Amino acid sequence: MPVMNFGQPGNGIIQTAFIVEDIRTAMDLFTKHLNVGPWFWREGGVFPWQVYRGQPTDVELSIAMGYSGSMQYELIQQLNDVPSVYMDVVKKRGYGLHHFGVGAPDYAARCAHYAKAGFELVYEAEVSGGNKVAYYDTMDVLSAFSEVINMSPSTEAMFTTFQQASVGWDGSDPIRKRPPLRPKA
Repeated sequence: MPVMNFGQPGNGIIQTAFIVEDIRTAMDLFTKHLNVGPWFWREGGVFPWQVYRGQPTDVELSIAMGYSGSMQYELIQQLNDVPSVYMDVVKKRGYGLHHFGVGAPDYAARCAHYAKAGFELVYEAEVSGGNKVAYYDTMDVLSAFSEVINMSPSTEAMFTTFQQASVGWDGSDPIRKRPPLRPKA
């Protein structure tokens, strides 16, 4: 199994993600109590293409990613009230653990793996650099969704940059803002 530049195995878990009510507070708490950081934060925006339970959606998100060691932590705050894979969890059990991200060197094959295992595809989106992510409903088995992340060279390079920023991080510049993919209309 190939190992990513940031230390995690291909087709293995590379990310633990949480849906949060207030992303700024969550970044502070994860840094203070879990030594995660620095954070790379998109304050808001809408992915160019998103499908939730078979229907197009315009869920607007703030997303922050930071590392502790080779594990990426993702914090997600939904900014609008459209139905979504994120609000599914909030309505079911409140804020907290949302999904495990799996880095997939072969996106189609990894998606086929989850589909063959009988897991429902509940959300798919085009994200940074035209790459895709897909969420499968593994809640009953893993207590969280499973996200397949298209691990293209650009995605791996971005995650490696984030992870390398955490190595020897002294706590300065804890939040590094990134532009939204598409501002809210």
